[in-house]
Amino acid sequence: MNTSPKTLTGAGIGLRRSMTAELSKGIPEELDFLELAPENWIGLGGRLGRQLREISEQKTIVCHGLSLSIGGPAPLDEELVVNIKDFIAEHNVAIYSEHLSYTNDGGQLYDLLPMPFTREAVTYTADRVKRVQDILGQRMALENVSYYLTPKEDLAEVDFVQAVIQEADCDLLLDVNNVYVNSINHGYEPMDFIRAMPAERIAYIHIAGHYVEPDGLVVDTHGADVIDPVWDLLSKTYAHIGARPTLLERDFNIPDIAQLLIEVAMIKERQSLNE
Repeated sequence: MNTSPKTLTGAGIGLRRSMTAELSKGIPEELDFLELAPENWIGLGGRLGRQLREISEQKTIVCHGLSLSIGGPAPLDEELVVNIKDFIAEHNVAIYSEHLSYTNDGGQLYDLLPMPFTREAVTYTADRVKRVQDILGQRMALENVSYYLTPKEDLAEVDFVQAVIQEADCDLLLDVNNVYVNSINHGYEPMDFIRAMPAERIAYIHIAGHYVEPDGLVVDTHGADVIDPVWDLLSKTYAHIGARPTLLERDFNIPDIAQLLIEVAMIKERQSLNE
């Protein structure tokens, strides 16, 4: 099995179908890679399929899945994994990642649902990750997710994430915004969490904006600009582990690419200080 992801550097943004016509004609040099949800693109033909091919020939693509439900109770969708493997080969995808969560219990639930933080869940999830990696023939990465409650908490979140990554022998997609969101909602020091993560397993980083409810609950929305405390946490993360490839997530209220490039430049400025 290929145990290491292909080389990934710099900063990127999420690829949306509305962007393909513009990007297929030429991708701004400031963007080093693009991230997409493979489920939204697998088997896509016609104009959009051609445009995706043009884009993947110009820039590195990473895949961030939405519906594998790696921690869920439903049987693992191995047909989806095979399709993802073919997509990875077709577009020379650098990294495939999924959420350390679940989204399926016999039907797609269209949300990232919280897992129990237990030893049983660690073993169950790790076994499913190993099966995915066996099919893919390479490591996958798991993202630490934002959560607002958990069914059972025998382990702290930080210990649960560590244990799954170690037992599955997989990589980590470190979402700095999710660490910040959870640190506010659940009352812990965010850098303590980040220092506890296995730095050698961090494939790349996510950063995003969020929303604060009137009662103070912080909700991970990916629908706003990144705020100063999260930029500060990213800088501290780079200072601890070195500059790592970083993706700016924006899932709605998406401005034009020129506006997104302003925040991409802010990522690169911080990376340059820790290279």
